[in-house]
Amino acid sequence: MRRLLVTGGAGFIGSNFVHHVLEHTDDHVTVLDKLTYAGNLASLDNLPRERFDFVEGDIADAALVDGLFSRVDAVVHYAAESHNDNSLHDPRPFLDTNIIGTYTLLEAARKHDRRFHHISTDEVYGDLELDDPDRFTEQTPYNPSSPYSSTKAGSDLLVRAWVRSFGVNATISNCSNNYGPYQHVEKFIPRQITNVIRGVRPRLYGAGENVRDWIHADDHSSAVLTILDRGEIGETYLIGADGEKNNKEVVELILELMGEPRDAYDHVTDRAGHDLRYAIDSTKLRTDLGWQPAYGDFESGLAATIRWYRDNEDWWAATKDHVEAFYASKGQ
Repeated sequence: MRRLLVTGGAGFIGSNFVHHVLEHTDDHVTVLDKLTYAGNLASLDNLPRERFDFVEGDIADAALVDGLFSRVDAVVHYAAESHNDNSLHDPRPFLDTNIIGTYTLLEAARKHDRRFHHISTDEVYGDLELDDPDRFTEQTPYNPSSPYSSTKAGSDLLVRAWVRSFGVNATISNCSNNYGPYQHVEKFIPRQITNVIRGVRPRLYGAGENVRDWIHADDHSSAVLTILDRGEIGETYLIGADGEKNNKEVVELILELMGEPRDAYDHVTDRAGHDLRYAIDSTKLRTDLGWQPAYGDFESGLAATIRWYRDNEDWWAATKDHVEAFYASKGQ
């Protein structure tokens, strides 16, 4: 039985990975999470307690991290401050967690000689023009555009430096936009789904032309596990499922799948600095490691996600009230 430490495992993508590992392997998982607003212990309910532990704490706490690394075989690092708008309002937490926190983990991986996988984002590459046929690859130059994406780019570079300078056994993955169960209802897809469930018209930023490359969180999880098991040390792998859709298409498909008219939404003022397009080329991951997504198309993954939010209103209802009150104060 391998012993895994998953940082940020009470967050959206991290909790999906924990569920995936416990369902598909014999590994034992310890989650380390600070339980900021994005962490939710309810996302870890009903897990087999003989194979799962939870530790509340900060990845920048060197003593805590050192003790945990001494008891595990490998670490998957999801923990991050990741909300773009929040990074524009107050960048400091992003530096503390994404830079200092990652440094603290790398030093522990170096000391204890532990396998380390670092989760990152395609936002480190900036954005693409809407009519640009190119997609991000592992060779795309970094061009971050916000405090969030800048600190994630910085954390990626720290990992690469610790591999080269100190021989840390690390890999990196940069992923496109995730959707699926346990995602905070402030985020684009769950906000629209839960609005429709409550009889509220979805709201679309600007003209809705901004494009994201969507991947179901379970497919992201299977890719990360594949990299952890078979990835080459020092390499970076881009994770994507060929799910490019603009925001208008996503809202209209949500409405259609939920039995509503495709035009039953309203436009609101666009976000400042809203990146135009992200697109991932995951050829290296598929060719070198043999990974394939389980959800062959975006519509099937979205339908499964809608079912989950319909069936789990007790998970999101209280948070939804706070989120909508905040957006209402901003006219969004």
